[in-house]
Amino acid sequence: MGREINQYDIFWVSLDPTMGSEIAKKRPGVVVSPNELNEHLRTIIIAPLTSTIKNYPFRVNCAVGGKQGSIALDQIRTIDKARISTYMGHLRPSEIESVKSVLMEMFS
Repeated sequence: MGREINQYDIFWVSLDPTMGSEIAKKRPGVVVSPNELNEHLRTIIIAPLTSTIKNYPFRVNCAVGGKQGSIALDQIRTIDKARISTYMGHLRPSEIESVKSVLMEMFS
């Protein structure tokens, strides 16, 4: 993959194989790792998106490619960059602020 990877970019990611209750299959994922890590490591930290919208406090609603979805911040994981493929876009500023707020709450 030759494209630069930035925090809050959205890519198609392949999450299989998984175990148990982990979100599986190929789906959009939001890069939550900071740009400095994204530049220097062969891994990135992502939060998968799901089309199943649940009113959980650790999920952030967003729209990607005209479809509504939820960023599953309770399912963040580190993946190798080899698992990413097509660039899909970037979160809107309001979505970024919501993601930051939820992550701060989760890890404070």
